[in-house]
Amino acid sequence: MTVITSIEDLRVLARQRVPRMFYDYVDVGSWTESTYRANEQDFQKILLRQRVAVNLAQRSTRATMLGHDVAMPVAIAPTGLTGMQHADGEILAARAARRFGVPFTLSTVSICSIEDVAEGTGGHPFWFQLYVMRDRDFVTRLIERAKAANCSALVLTLDLQISGQRHKDLKNGLSAPPRLTLLNLLNMAGKPRWCAGMLGTRRHTFGNIIGHVKGVDNMTSLAEWSSQQYDPALSWEDVAWIRRLWDRKLVLKGIQDVEDAKLAAASGADALIVSNHGGRQLDGAPSSIRALPAIVDAVGDRIEVHMDGGIRSGQDVLKAVALGAKGTYIGRSMLYGLGAMGEAGVTRALEIIHKELDLTMAFCGHTDIRDVDAGVLLPASF
Repeated sequence: MTVITSIEDLRVLARQRVPRMFYDYVDVGSWTESTYRANEQDFQKILLRQRVAVNLAQRSTRATMLGHDVAMPVAIAPTGLTGMQHADGEILAARAARRFGVPFTLSTVSICSIEDVAEGTGGHPFWFQLYVMRDRDFVTRLIERAKAANCSALVLTLDLQISGQRHKDLKNGLSAPPRLTLLNLLNMAGKPRWCAGMLGTRRHTFGNIIGHVKGVDNMTSLAEWSSQQYDPALSWEDVAWIRRLWDRKLVLKGIQDVEDAKLAAASGADALIVSNHGGRQLDGAPSSIRALPAIVDAVGDRIEVHMDGGIRSGQDVLKAVALGAKGTYIGRSMLYGLGAMGEAGVTRALEIIHKELDLTMAFCGHTDIRDVDAGVLLPASF
Protein backbone atom coordinates (compact mmCIF):
# COMPACT_ATOMS: atom_id res chain seq x y z
CA MET A 1 0.00 0.00 0.00
CA THR A 2 1.30 3.46 -0.94
CA VAL A 3 2.03 5.70 2.04
CA ILE A 4 0.72 9.20 1.27
CA THR A 5 2.96 11.82 2.88
CA SER A 6 2.63 14.85 0.59
CA ILE A 7 0.41 16.60 -1.93
CA GLU A 8 2.81 15.37 -4.59
CA ASP A 9 1.99 11.76 -3.62
CA LEU A 10 -1.69 12.55 -4.14
CA ARG A 11 -0.96 14.18 -7.50
CA VAL A 12 0.88 11.09 -8.76
CA LEU A 13 -1.94 8.81 -7.64
CA ALA A 14 -4.59 11.07 -9.19
CA ARG A 15 -2.76 10.98 -12.50
CA GLN A 16 -3.02 7.19 -12.43
CA ARG A 17 -6.72 7.12 -11.59
CA VAL A 18 -8.34 10.05 -13.42
CA PRO A 19 -8.95 10.05 -17.20
CA ARG A 20 -6.41 12.13 -19.05
CA MET A 21 -8.67 15.00 -20.16
CA PHE A 22 -9.86 15.63 -16.60
CA TYR A 23 -6.44 15.23 -15.00
CA ASP A 24 -5.03 17.61 -17.61
CA TYR A 25 -7.85 20.07 -16.91
CA VAL A 26 -6.44 20.40 -13.39
CA ASP A 27 -2.78 20.26 -14.29
CA VAL A 28 -2.79 22.98 -16.95
CA GLY A 29 -2.07 26.68 -17.36
CA SER A 30 -2.61 29.00 -20.30
CA TRP A 31 -0.19 29.32 -23.21
CA THR A 32 3.39 28.60 -22.04
CA GLU A 33 2.20 27.94 -18.46
CA SER A 34 4.89 30.27 -17.08
CA THR A 35 2.54 31.87 -14.53
CA TYR A 36 1.16 28.47 -13.55
CA ARG A 37 4.71 27.31 -12.76
CA ALA A 38 5.68 30.59 -11.08
CA ASN A 39 2.78 30.30 -8.64
CA GLU A 40 4.44 27.25 -7.12
CA GLN A 41 8.10 28.07 -7.75
CA ASP A 42 8.03 31.53 -6.17
CA PHE A 43 6.99 30.01 -2.85
CA GLN A 44 10.17 27.95 -2.91
CA LYS A 45 12.31 31.09 -3.15
CA ILE A 46 11.02 32.40 0.18
CA LEU A 47 13.26 31.21 3.03
CA LEU A 48 12.12 30.55 6.58
CA ARG A 49 13.81 31.78 9.74
CA GLN A 50 14.37 28.89 12.15
CA ARG A 51 14.23 29.58 15.89
CA VAL A 52 15.09 27.27 18.81
CA ALA A 53 14.54 26.87 22.56
CA VAL A 54 10.99 28.23 22.42
CA ASN A 55 8.25 26.56 24.47
CA LEU A 56 6.19 24.82 21.79
CA ALA A 57 4.00 22.69 24.04
CA GLN A 58 0.74 24.45 23.18
CA ARG A 59 0.16 25.33 19.51
CA SER A 60 -2.85 26.52 17.56
CA THR A 61 -3.51 26.97 13.86
CA ARG A 62 -7.06 28.21 14.41
CA ALA A 63 -7.96 31.46 12.70
CA THR A 64 -10.93 33.34 11.24
CA MET A 65 -11.88 33.91 7.60
CA LEU A 66 -14.78 36.28 6.91
CA GLY A 67 -15.65 36.04 10.58
CA HIS A 68 -15.89 32.24 10.45
CA ASP A 69 -13.80 30.23 12.91
CA VAL A 70 -11.59 27.84 10.91
CA ALA A 71 -9.23 25.02 11.84
CA MET A 72 -6.50 26.75 9.82
CA PRO A 73 -6.45 29.78 7.50
CA VAL A 74 -7.28 27.62 4.48
CA ALA A 75 -10.44 27.27 2.40
CA ILE A 76 -11.20 24.98 -0.52
CA ALA A 77 -11.15 27.07 -3.68
CA PRO A 78 -13.92 26.97 -6.28
CA THR A 79 -12.87 24.57 -9.03
CA GLY A 80 -14.82 23.72 -12.16
CA LEU A 81 -15.70 20.15 -13.13
CA THR A 82 -14.79 18.84 -9.67
CA GLY A 83 -17.33 16.07 -10.13
CA MET A 84 -15.34 14.82 -13.11
CA GLN A 85 -12.29 14.10 -10.95
CA HIS A 86 -14.42 11.70 -8.90
CA ALA A 87 -18.11 10.89 -8.98
CA ASP A 88 -20.10 13.41 -6.88
CA GLY A 89 -16.83 15.21 -6.24
CA GLU A 90 -18.24 18.50 -5.00
CA ILE A 91 -20.40 16.77 -2.40
CA LEU A 92 -17.47 14.67 -1.19
CA ALA A 93 -15.12 17.65 -0.98
CA ALA A 94 -17.72 19.71 0.89
CA ARG A 95 -18.22 16.92 3.40
CA ALA A 96 -14.48 16.58 3.98
CA ALA A 97 -14.11 20.34 4.44
CA ARG A 98 -17.01 20.49 6.89
CA ARG A 99 -15.59 17.71 9.05
CA PHE A 100 -12.13 19.24 9.02
CA GLY A 101 -13.39 22.71 9.87
CA VAL A 102 -12.51 24.75 6.78
CA PRO A 103 -14.77 26.49 4.25
CA PHE A 104 -15.75 24.85 0.97
CA THR A 105 -16.46 26.99 -2.10
CA LEU A 106 -18.68 25.61 -4.87
CA SER A 107 -18.02 26.72 -8.46
CA THR A 108 -20.72 27.99 -10.82
CA VAL A 109 -19.44 25.39 -13.32
CA SER A 110 -19.65 22.48 -10.91
CA ILE A 111 -21.02 19.07 -11.78
CA CYS A 112 -23.05 18.78 -8.58
CA SER A 113 -25.54 21.61 -8.24
CA ILE A 114 -25.95 24.07 -5.38
CA GLU A 115 -28.92 22.04 -4.22
CA ASP A 116 -26.99 18.75 -4.48
CA VAL A 117 -24.24 20.07 -2.19
CA ALA A 118 -26.71 21.57 0.27
CA GLU A 119 -28.50 18.24 0.54
CA GLY A 120 -25.26 16.26 0.65
CA THR A 121 -23.91 18.31 3.56
CA GLY A 122 -27.11 18.35 5.57
CA GLY A 123 -27.70 22.05 5.02
CA HIS A 124 -24.36 23.05 6.51
CA PRO A 125 -23.33 26.49 5.20
CA PHE A 126 -20.82 26.65 2.35
CA TRP A 127 -19.59 29.38 0.02
CA PHE A 128 -20.64 29.84 -3.61
CA GLN A 129 -18.51 31.22 -6.44
CA LEU A 130 -20.26 33.27 -9.10
CA TYR A 131 -19.40 33.95 -12.73
CA VAL A 132 -21.27 36.91 -14.18
CA MET A 133 -22.97 35.76 -17.38
CA ARG A 134 -24.61 37.88 -20.06
CA ASP A 135 -27.90 36.33 -18.96
CA ARG A 136 -28.45 38.53 -15.92
CA ASP A 137 -31.73 36.78 -15.09
CA PHE A 138 -29.78 33.53 -14.74
CA VAL A 139 -27.23 35.30 -12.50
CA THR A 140 -30.04 36.66 -10.32
CA ARG A 141 -31.56 33.20 -10.00
CA LEU A 142 -28.15 31.70 -9.12
CA ILE A 143 -27.78 34.23 -6.31
CA GLU A 144 -31.27 33.42 -5.03
CA ARG A 145 -30.51 29.70 -5.18
CA ALA A 146 -27.30 30.27 -3.19
CA LYS A 147 -29.30 32.16 -0.56
CA ALA A 148 -31.89 29.39 -0.38
CA ALA A 149 -29.10 26.82 0.08
CA ASN A 150 -27.80 28.73 3.12
CA CYS A 151 -24.55 29.81 1.43
CA SER A 152 -22.84 32.20 3.83
CA ALA A 153 -20.48 33.90 1.35
CA LEU A 154 -20.48 34.73 -2.35
CA VAL A 155 -17.13 34.65 -4.15
CA LEU A 156 -17.39 36.79 -7.28
CA THR A 157 -14.74 35.95 -9.88
CA LEU A 158 -13.62 39.00 -11.86
CA ASP A 159 -10.87 37.60 -14.10
CA LEU A 160 -12.89 35.41 -16.48
CA GLN A 161 -14.60 37.92 -18.74
CA ILE A 162 -12.87 36.02 -21.51
CA SER A 163 -11.27 32.61 -21.23
CA GLY A 164 -7.53 32.00 -21.42
CA GLN A 165 -6.31 29.51 -24.01
CA ARG A 166 -5.30 26.24 -22.40
CA HIS A 167 -3.62 24.08 -25.00
CA LYS A 168 -4.13 20.72 -23.26
CA ASP A 169 -7.89 21.24 -22.96
CA LEU A 170 -8.15 22.07 -26.65
CA LYS A 171 -6.09 19.06 -27.69
CA ASN A 172 -8.06 16.74 -25.40
CA GLY A 173 -11.44 18.04 -26.58
CA LEU A 174 -12.48 18.67 -22.98
CA SER A 175 -16.21 18.14 -22.31
CA ALA A 176 -18.46 16.96 -19.50
CA PRO A 177 -19.45 14.23 -19.90
CA PRO A 178 -16.51 13.15 -22.10
CA ARG A 179 -17.22 12.45 -25.75
CA LEU A 180 -17.15 8.75 -26.48
CA THR A 181 -14.30 8.78 -28.97
CA LEU A 182 -12.01 5.78 -29.41
CA LEU A 183 -9.12 7.51 -27.60
CA ASN A 184 -11.34 8.54 -24.69
CA LEU A 185 -12.83 5.07 -24.38
CA LEU A 186 -9.37 3.47 -24.37
CA ASN A 187 -8.16 5.92 -21.71
CA MET A 188 -11.22 5.46 -19.50
CA ALA A 189 -10.93 1.69 -19.78
CA GLY A 190 -7.69 1.97 -17.83
CA LYS A 191 -9.41 3.89 -15.00
CA PRO A 192 -11.80 1.30 -13.52
CA ARG A 193 -12.29 3.12 -10.19
CA TRP A 194 -13.33 6.28 -11.98
CA CYS A 195 -15.66 4.44 -14.36
CA ALA A 196 -17.35 2.52 -11.54
CA GLY A 197 -18.00 5.74 -9.68
CA MET A 198 -19.43 7.49 -12.73
CA LEU A 199 -21.73 4.57 -13.48
CA GLY A 200 -23.10 4.90 -9.96
CA THR A 201 -24.09 8.57 -10.14
CA ARG A 202 -26.57 10.58 -12.21
CA ARG A 203 -24.36 13.70 -12.09
CA HIS A 204 -22.34 13.95 -15.29
CA THR A 205 -22.69 17.51 -16.52
CA PHE A 206 -23.02 21.10 -15.25
CA GLY A 207 -25.63 20.82 -12.52
CA ASN A 208 -26.03 24.56 -11.90
CA ILE A 209 -26.90 25.21 -15.55
CA ILE A 210 -28.66 22.24 -17.15
CA GLY A 211 -32.38 22.57 -16.43
CA HIS A 212 -31.99 26.08 -15.02
CA VAL A 213 -31.67 27.97 -18.31
CA LYS A 214 -34.54 28.03 -20.80
CA GLY A 215 -33.69 25.87 -23.79
CA VAL A 216 -30.57 24.36 -22.22
CA ASP A 217 -31.37 20.73 -21.54
CA ASN A 218 -28.58 18.76 -23.24
CA MET A 219 -24.87 18.99 -24.04
CA THR A 220 -25.36 20.57 -27.47
CA SER A 221 -27.56 23.40 -26.20
CA LEU A 222 -25.28 23.84 -23.17
CA ALA A 223 -22.21 24.24 -25.38
CA GLU A 224 -23.97 26.82 -27.53
CA TRP A 225 -25.17 28.76 -24.48
CA SER A 226 -21.85 28.62 -22.62
CA SER A 227 -19.81 29.84 -25.60
CA GLN A 228 -21.77 33.08 -25.58
CA GLN A 229 -22.20 33.67 -21.86
CA TYR A 230 -18.95 34.90 -20.30
CA ASP A 231 -19.44 38.65 -20.30
CA PRO A 232 -16.55 40.82 -21.58
CA ALA A 233 -18.53 43.90 -20.49
CA LEU A 234 -18.26 43.01 -16.78
CA SER A 235 -17.43 46.17 -14.81
CA TRP A 236 -17.37 47.61 -11.31
CA GLU A 237 -20.99 48.67 -11.88
CA ASP A 238 -21.86 44.97 -11.98
CA VAL A 239 -19.98 44.46 -8.71
CA ALA A 240 -22.14 47.17 -7.16
CA TRP A 241 -25.28 45.50 -8.58
CA ILE A 242 -24.30 42.15 -7.05
CA ARG A 243 -23.47 43.83 -3.75
CA ARG A 244 -27.06 45.09 -3.69
CA LEU A 245 -28.46 41.63 -4.44
CA TRP A 246 -26.27 39.79 -1.93
CA ASP A 247 -26.63 40.84 1.71
CA ARG A 248 -24.10 38.36 3.15
CA LYS A 249 -20.31 38.20 2.95
CA LEU A 250 -18.96 39.15 -0.50
CA VAL A 251 -15.49 38.21 -1.76
CA LEU A 252 -13.89 39.49 -4.98
CA LYS A 253 -11.59 36.95 -6.62
CA GLY A 254 -8.93 37.63 -9.25
CA ILE A 255 -7.19 40.75 -7.93
CA GLN A 256 -3.55 41.11 -9.00
CA ASP A 257 -3.00 44.86 -9.24
CA VAL A 258 -2.86 47.47 -6.47
CA GLU A 259 -5.24 49.82 -8.31
CA ASP A 260 -7.81 47.04 -8.66
CA ALA A 261 -7.32 46.20 -4.98
CA LYS A 262 -8.19 49.81 -4.08
CA LEU A 263 -11.34 49.59 -6.18
CA ALA A 264 -12.21 46.30 -4.47
CA ALA A 265 -11.73 47.87 -1.05
CA ALA A 266 -14.03 50.73 -2.03
CA SER A 267 -16.71 48.43 -3.45
CA GLY A 268 -18.26 47.32 -0.19
CA ALA A 269 -16.87 43.78 -0.49
CA ASP A 270 -15.73 42.04 2.68
CA ALA A 271 -12.60 40.40 1.25
CA LEU A 272 -10.54 40.08 -1.91
CA ILE A 273 -8.52 37.16 -3.19
CA VAL A 274 -5.13 37.83 -4.75
CA SER A 275 -5.33 35.34 -7.61
CA ASN A 276 -4.32 34.81 -11.23
CA HIS A 277 -6.85 31.98 -11.71
CA GLY A 278 -4.17 29.37 -11.12
CA GLY A 279 -2.15 30.62 -14.09
CA ARG A 280 -5.05 29.72 -16.39
CA GLN A 281 -5.79 33.21 -17.73
CA LEU A 282 -3.01 35.76 -18.43
CA ASP A 283 0.21 33.87 -18.95
CA GLY A 284 3.12 36.12 -17.96
CA ALA A 285 1.31 37.67 -15.00
CA PRO A 286 3.18 37.60 -11.67
CA SER A 287 2.64 34.77 -9.23
CA SER A 288 0.03 35.38 -6.55
CA ILE A 289 2.58 35.25 -3.73
CA ARG A 290 4.69 37.88 -5.50
CA ALA A 291 1.67 40.16 -5.95
CA LEU A 292 0.43 39.71 -2.37
CA PRO A 293 2.66 42.03 -0.28
CA ALA A 294 1.98 45.22 -2.26
CA ILE A 295 -1.77 44.62 -2.11
CA VAL A 296 -1.65 43.98 1.64
CA ASP A 297 0.33 47.20 2.10
CA ALA A 298 -2.17 49.18 0.00
CA VAL A 299 -5.51 47.93 1.35
CA GLY A 300 -4.93 45.39 4.13
CA ASP A 301 -6.29 47.79 6.73
CA ARG A 302 -9.52 48.31 4.75
CA ILE A 303 -10.48 44.86 3.46
CA GLU A 304 -9.61 41.26 4.35
CA VAL A 305 -6.91 40.05 1.95
CA HIS A 306 -6.79 36.38 0.96
CA MET A 307 -4.73 34.62 -1.70
CA ASP A 308 -4.66 31.51 -3.86
CA GLY A 309 -2.32 30.01 -6.43
CA GLY A 310 0.51 27.52 -5.99
CA ILE A 311 -0.19 26.30 -2.46
CA ARG A 312 1.05 22.73 -2.23
CA SER A 313 2.04 22.56 1.44
CA GLY A 314 1.48 23.95 4.88
CA GLN A 315 4.76 25.82 4.51
CA ASP A 316 3.22 27.73 1.61
CA VAL A 317 0.27 28.65 3.84
CA LEU A 318 2.63 29.92 6.54
CA LYS A 319 4.55 32.04 4.03
CA ALA A 320 1.34 33.59 2.69
CA VAL A 321 0.15 34.39 6.22
CA ALA A 322 3.55 35.86 7.03
CA LEU A 323 3.19 38.19 4.05
CA GLY A 324 -0.21 39.41 5.24
CA ALA A 325 -2.85 37.01 3.91
CA LYS A 326 -5.73 36.46 6.32
CA GLY A 327 -6.74 33.33 4.44
CA THR A 328 -5.55 31.03 1.66
CA TYR A 329 -7.26 28.67 -0.79
CA ILE A 330 -6.32 25.27 -2.18
CA GLY A 331 -7.65 24.15 -5.56
CA ARG A 332 -5.27 21.73 -7.23
CA SER A 333 -4.08 20.29 -3.91
CA MET A 334 -7.68 19.39 -3.08
CA LEU A 335 -8.38 18.04 -6.58
CA TYR A 336 -5.32 15.78 -6.48
CA GLY A 337 -6.64 14.30 -3.24
CA LEU A 338 -10.14 13.90 -4.65
CA GLY A 339 -8.93 12.25 -7.84
CA ALA A 340 -6.62 9.95 -5.91
CA MET A 341 -8.88 8.77 -3.10
CA GLY A 342 -12.26 10.52 -3.21
CA GLU A 343 -13.51 12.02 0.02
CA ALA A 344 -10.72 10.37 2.01
CA GLY A 345 -8.20 11.96 -0.35
CA VAL A 346 -9.55 15.47 0.29
CA THR A 347 -9.32 14.80 4.01
CA ARG A 348 -5.77 13.54 3.55
CA ALA A 349 -4.79 16.68 1.62
CA LEU A 350 -6.13 18.85 4.45
CA GLU A 351 -4.35 16.72 7.05
CA ILE A 352 -1.05 17.04 5.19
CA ILE A 353 -1.30 20.80 4.86
CA HIS A 354 -2.37 21.19 8.48
CA LYS A 355 0.49 19.10 9.84
CA GLU A 356 3.06 20.90 7.69
CA LEU A 357 1.66 24.25 8.80
CA ASP A 358 1.73 23.30 12.47
CA LEU A 359 5.28 21.90 12.42
CA THR A 360 6.74 24.69 10.30
CA MET A 361 5.17 27.34 12.51
CA ALA A 362 6.78 25.63 15.51
CA PHE A 363 10.21 25.42 13.87
CA CYS A 364 9.94 29.17 13.28
CA GLY A 365 9.35 29.73 17.00
CA HIS A 366 5.61 30.45 16.98
CA THR A 367 2.74 28.71 18.74
CA ASP A 368 -0.25 30.64 17.35
CA ILE A 369 -0.88 31.26 13.65
CA ARG A 370 -2.56 34.56 14.53
CA ASP A 371 0.79 35.91 15.76
CA VAL A 372 2.75 34.99 12.62
CA ASP A 373 4.18 37.89 10.63
CA ALA A 374 7.07 38.57 8.25
CA GLY A 375 9.48 37.94 11.11
CA VAL A 376 9.34 34.20 10.30
CA LEU A 377 10.93 34.89 6.89
CA LEU A 378 14.48 35.80 5.95
CA PRO A 379 14.07 39.35 4.54
CA ALA A 380 16.38 38.90 1.57
CA SER A 381 14.24 36.06 0.20
CA PHE A 382 11.02 37.94 -0.64
